Amino acid sequence: MPQLNPAPWFFILVLSWFIYLTIIHTKIMGHTFPNEPVVSADKLEPKPEPWNWPWH
Repeated sequence: MPQLNPAPWFFILVLSWFIYLTIIHTKIMGHTFPNEPVVSADKLEPKPEPWNWPWH
């Protein structure tokens, strides 16, 4: 059974992780957002208190 031989598959696994960690990861982390997040005034207002419903 050739699929039990770990030699070629382990090399492919190590090579693919090496490519991911060196090339693809740096390209993904190099992206910047065009707008910085801003807290709007709506988020700063206190929330209204919940209604006190009778539970009977």
